[in-house]
Amino acid sequence: MKVSFVAGFGPIGRDDGKSVPFWSGALGLHFEEKVPGYFDTHQLEGVKVFAIWPLSQAAEATFGTKEWPRERPVPQAWIEFDVASPEAVGEAVAELRQAGHEVLMDARLEPWGQTTSRLMSPEGMLVGVSYTPWLHTT
Repeated sequence: MKVSFVAGFGPIGRDDGKSVPFWSGALGLHFEEKVPGYFDTHQLEGVKVFAIWPLSQAAEATFGTKEWPRERPVPQAWIEFDVASPEAVGEAVAELRQAGHEVLMDARLEPWGQTTSRLMSPEGMLVGVSYTPWLHTT
């Protein structure tokens, strides 16, 4: 697998009443809320997107339910690595499985046009391997 860049990173929030004021107030980050509960910024060098991703949205995107499965560790953060193409996401999934990693979500095309897959790191971070077409420049 060849990672092109870090597409996104951020905390997985459980309570917007605490997360947003900390990240925007204490650190001065300016967020947009294009999707209810999902606060992001594209203004930080070194990462394409920094976002507070609500746990309910992470659970729904990964498992199809708003509740994180009780038998799985609850992630504190997420990171998403972009690869060169939608096909490369599927190839990465096969490579990860062959290496013995449990893939939580196979490569799939999301309604917003991103191809993504997910697994958990040994530290408990939700890791995406994705292809986000609008983040790739030609």
